[in-house]
Amino acid sequence: MPIDTQILERSFATPRFKADVVAFAKRAEAPSITLLRIVPRIKVIRLINQLLHAHPEWVVDTLTIDGKSGCSDFVGTLTVEGGGESRMIEFAWDCRWRAEQEGWVDAYGFPDQIRAADEFGWNCFQQWQLSTASTATSETAGTSGTHGA
Repeated sequence: MPIDTQILERSFATPRFKADVVAFAKRAEAPSITLLRIVPRIKVIRLINQLLHAHPEWVVDTLTIDGKSGCSDFVGTLTVEGGGESRMIEFAWDCRWRAEQEGWVDAYGFPDQIRAADEFGWNCFQQWQLSTASTATSETAGTSGTHGA
């Protein structure tokens, strides 16, 4: 699954971050994307698509991803830095959950997670919640405004 270039272009992410997203999708070095654990690249791309779709107004300069990948899921936290702010999102991408929501079963009667992942791609997030740990950096501390998910 490639990065959704329309979502990427519409976002307020910095040009450096946008270039790194394209590089990451091509398996090249991407200094603004930090993975704290080894996870499948496809799951990171899904996460970035969701971020830029859910919050196109955010200035994104860097990401730090602390996620655990299972067969049908990818769960963890995403720290987004940019525009003088640091935001943490708790996420759970789960194609099994999506298949259950759709009522899809495979030939053996199990939730058809392969179909869900194919048809919904990045849009299988069961959880996407801005953490209360999100804060403004020292440059913006004391200014008003909050950001919700």
